[in-house]
Amino acid sequence: MMFTGTGTALVTPFRRDGSLDEPALRALIKRQIDAGVDFLVPCGTTGESPTLTQEEHLRVVQIAVELAKGKVAVLAGAGGYNTSEVIALARELAELGADGILSVTPYYNKPTQEGLFQHYRAIAEAVALPFILYSVQGRTGVNIEPATVMRLSQIENIVGIKEASGNVSQMAAILNAVPDDFIVLSGDDAITLPLIALGGRGVISVVSNEIPAEMSQMTRLALQGDFTGAREIHRLYHPLMEVNFVESNPIPVKAAMAEMGLIEAVWRLPLVPPKAENQARIRAVLEALGLAGRSAAAPSAERMHAGIAS
Repeated sequence: MMFTGTGTALVTPFRRDGSLDEPALRALIKRQIDAGVDFLVPCGTTGESPTLTQEEHLRVVQIAVELAKGKVAVLAGAGGYNTSEVIALARELAELGADGILSVTPYYNKPTQEGLFQHYRAIAEAVALPFILYSVQGRTGVNIEPATVMRLSQIENIVGIKEASGNVSQMAAILNAVPDDFIVLSGDDAITLPLIALGGRGVISVVSNEIPAEMSQMTRLALQGDFTGAREIHRLYHPLMEVNFVESNPIPVKAAMAEMGLIEAVWRLPLVPPKAENQARIRAVLEALGLAGRSAAAPSAERMHAGIAS
């Protein structure tokens, strides 16, 4: 299936002046493909999509589609609390050649379960692409309950869900309720292995921004039933999975990637650089894993001076 295994929730790199860093984005995408990830997920919340202009959002997806064509699938982010705007964006992403749409639940207006069903049905009916639901109650205030996922799974082009509730029991209930070909993906790196053990098909990963080859291998081993091999990788990199959430995502992962020399340490407000003690924790984890300065573009003191763009 197209969206199984490891999909990377790509960060969006910015220059010091806050503009989109297209050369860095191209390098990141090439690195992901070369490392063997199964699909790319540009313009999700890890990509700071709420702060991207529509032009930037489309440009990031366009670049991902251009570089990934014939190699890996592109699952483009298009979510929000205005159904008609999500539909308009999803249609544009389809025209750019995206292979599927990932759509986070509406936030702030907190729809009911019936509202969620009608929201997603309207988008799926308007855009013919395969569609992955995204449930992350901790960030949106809304949970897609198993009964609602079951209803939505009956819609032909709604093919899966990124489940980031952190509730393994709920994940099990979803897997019990949906058809066998419905794709359930972990939205939390650290829960990838238990979800696959229950019948999940992979992960949309933050940590694979840093370790794409290793995360892809871990997921691949688990899907092949080699949980002994998968656990070895998980145990080694679990501290990195944890430190990536020491502050709001994607603050830590971008700080880590800057330490690795992959991007500039720049976020857009309202995100800000990590606190000094957390920067030190991130650096310590990377050093323990031999990842600090791992890329060819070694980090400099100037690069590591954290930046903010409004």
